Amino acid sequence: MGGARTALFNWLYARRHGGTFILRIEDTDVERNQPEMVTGILDGLRWLGIDWDEGPDVGGPHAPYFQSQRLERYRAAARELVANGHAFEDEGAIRFKVPPGKTSFTDSVHGPIEFDNEHIENFVILRSDTHPTYHLSVVVDDIDMDVTHVVRGDDHISNTPKQVLLYHAFGKTPPSFAHVPLIMGADKQRLSKRHGATSVMEYEKQGYLPEAMFNFLSLLGWGTGSNDELFTKDELIQRFNLEGISGGNAVFNTEKLDWFNHRHLLRLTDQELVARLKGLEGLDGLEGLKDLSKVLSLLRPRCKKLTDFPDQLRPFFVDPTEYDAEGVKKHLSAPEMPDHLNALRDVYATVSPFDEATLEQTLRSLADSRGIKAGALIHGTRLAMTGRMVSPGLFEMLVLLGRERVIARLARFVSTLKK
Repeated sequence: MGGARTALFNWLYARRHGGTFILRIEDTDVERNQPEMVTGILDGLRWLGIDWDEGPDVGGPHAPYFQSQRLERYRAAARELVANGHAFEDEGAIRFKVPPGKTSFTDSVHGPIEFDNEHIENFVILRSDTHPTYHLSVVVDDIDMDVTHVVRGDDHISNTPKQVLLYHAFGKTPPSFAHVPLIMGADKQRLSKRHGATSVMEYEKQGYLPEAMFNFLSLLGWGTGSNDELFTKDELIQRFNLEGISGGNAVFNTEKLDWFNHRHLLRLTDQELVARLKGLEGLDGLEGLKDLSKVLSLLRPRCKKLTDFPDQLRPFFVDPTEYDAEGVKKHLSAPEMPDHLNALRDVYATVSPFDEATLEQTLRSLADSRGIKAGALIHGTRLAMTGRMVSPGLFEMLVLLGRERVIARLARFVSTLKK
């Protein structure tokens, strides 16, 4: 998630200023490099809608740069530094020769930052196995790719002086740096697996919308200067600036993410929502559901995520065969309840019109005439329709189910109660 948020900030900045967003995969560490991690990065960025603008010809027009394909370039750069006296060979490795004095840079988030070179060791830039270290490879890439701005996590601040020294050694001006706050869990510890899902694609599986995640991540550590929170991607591009990035760490609040997701769900048209729901288990034939638009309108307020819909939609597809035992025990244990529900079934069989107001008034009148509370019939009817104690608005649901299914479900439920 931290990598995705950092990529998002870079992307927004590039789009805001008509720049070029470059994606580089730093895969020169042979031991740590895992192909599935690269796949996860690319899939996550594509899902969020973060596209990149250039790359090598290998792999097509949208292939990112892979540092493992540029090893000879880094080796040549290391030899160049040895030749001009900025580096030296040491037991098979090449180390950068740190000069005396101080190294400073102005961070777009934190302001001026200065390091005493006395505390920076002569660091390795090319390992004995001839693979470059992070410091060398990113600096060479930045120079070759004309990078002007680097937005990255606060944990890279300590790397920056070494890289600034390398830029100067190559005779180049360092890019502008913006170090953004890290993402923390609710316990104020750095976000990790113990806080739940950390992979972007895990959130897709959990039913989150990419536009909601994009909106949520953009406001983690960055502020718009207003109280507004809901934004489209284009609106965020128009507003984004480095000055709005906070110097303090951002907390990943899942409840807030759920709020964003719910709000973005409400923005989808019925057609868009159905398209997102396709493929979810239990929703085959969704588009053929009678009164689909009304059903979705009834359920939207109750669903925070796409994955909430199958369970909520189930009563509109399938008659319940099991009923909440606790609910039956709590509300329907009286021996006369089957008779009361049978009476309701009889009046619902002929009542007209079959609309919300009439159905509610009919139920309440029947409860009065039989000397029971309306709640008992409401609970019983809800159980008969869904098998559960919780559902969307009961009378709206009855209308959408239609008279025939309502009568049949009441009859089946009464039969079950008698047994």
